[in-house]
Amino acid sequence: MKSNQVVVAVSISLLSLNCLAAGFLEDSKSSVGLRTLYFENDNRETGGADQRQTAQGARVDFVSGFTQGTVGFGLDVQGLLGLSLGGGIDHQSSATVNTVTPVDSDGSPVSSWARAGGNLKAKYSKSELAVGTVLAPNLPILVANDSRVMPQNFEGGMLTSKEWDGLTLTGGKLTQGASRASSNYSGLAVSGGSKGSSDFTFIGGDWKPRADLLLQYYHSNLENYYSQDFFGLVHVFNIAENQSVKSDLRYFKSDSDGKNGSGGYLFNNAGGYADTPGKVDNKTWSAMFTYSLGSHALMLGHQRVSDDGAMVYVSSGNVRGGNGSLEGQGGASVYLFTDSLINAFVRAGENTTFGQYSYDFAGAGVPGLKAYYVYLRGDDIKDAKGSGKEYSEWERDMRLDYVLQSGPLKNLAFSLRRGNFRTEVPNSQGGIDYDQTRLYVNYTYTFK
Repeated sequence: MKSNQVVVAVSISLLSLNCLAAGFLEDSKSSVGLRTLYFENDNRETGGADQRQTAQGARVDFVSGFTQGTVGFGLDVQGLLGLSLGGGIDHQSSATVNTVTPVDSDGSPVSSWARAGGNLKAKYSKSELAVGTVLAPNLPILVANDSRVMPQNFEGGMLTSKEWDGLTLTGGKLTQGASRASSNYSGLAVSGGSKGSSDFTFIGGDWKPRADLLLQYYHSNLENYYSQDFFGLVHVFNIAENQSVKSDLRYFKSDSDGKNGSGGYLFNNAGGYADTPGKVDNKTWSAMFTYSLGSHALMLGHQRVSDDGAMVYVSSGNVRGGNGSLEGQGGASVYLFTDSLINAFVRAGENTTFGQYSYDFAGAGVPGLKAYYVYLRGDDIKDAKGSGKEYSEWERDMRLDYVLQSGPLKNLAFSLRRGNFRTEVPNSQGGIDYDQTRLYVNYTYTFK
């Protein structure tokens, strides 16, 4: 090779590295997060299994920027490690479900578990595509759960576009999920479904015609389980400085899809009533209004679940592998105001009235300290046997959060949560009273 060709080749290589550094590396972020969780779930029923457990999670994230050019490319990588520090479920058995850690064949918690993965991403103009195994949607039709020591992740692809001012469009397809208490990926299902689906598709958008108004619509389909439409409206009315009223309206319509109701594609309707047992058929609406004044916030709302069946959402806790073992251990979240510490209040016919008061102690000279009190009461729950009986249930939650504001451990966060749940629903229909306590200690260090 001639010397001028060598110079050209070296120059092109250096230019490529500079372009990479200017976007991919220069705009990248790396962090290490630690979470310690003490989880106590006291089953108030005679002979029930109590759970008292401490676990430690470690999370490493690398989020790149995008290479320069018309189409920019990037890479996100995540590594997760969980350690069981002690405890577990009393009266353990292989049938016991542990929502904090994976379990061995005898039901005892494993000593450690881990996951690792990443997303390839591309950006064109104001549109971004991510394809990989650590997707974490936060959408009305699917909310990734992060209430234990590991986050819930999904495998697939998501496209987000912000080409038009005030409008965000989102669509994608997910094929598998890794639950918060699992090192494995499994097919997607609903509560009660033992066969996983590899096709959850969704599309929708958020439109802000003005700064104080948000309109939402999303459609999703979990093959052989359900299709779902969501409509949402959020409005903030500013009364004066540090004083406002926020209105949040939500409506879900869910219908059966494909093999739903047969074989392993059953929906257990939250253990309650259904017009057609095993099938999805539901309409759920809710309205929430929050009055904020300085450091105070008072929220009041109501939710109505239709009489035909329970509210449905992605939950893979019953999916089993070829050897019959549970693959989708853990839990799930749903985009409802009633998705509380212990219960979700989603049974057929359930009318739930709820309220929350919160106070930010920064107004009293203690920045970083916040307190919450929540009360929910659900009535008119239909009896699963169609006897005409109706049941009630309630939950009371208290939460105290504190984040260190300065010093070498700045941003070290503590969260203490306590919940009490009582229900008239019979045990045979999944009605169990619980007292639950959680203590989180979180710390994230971001490399600069």
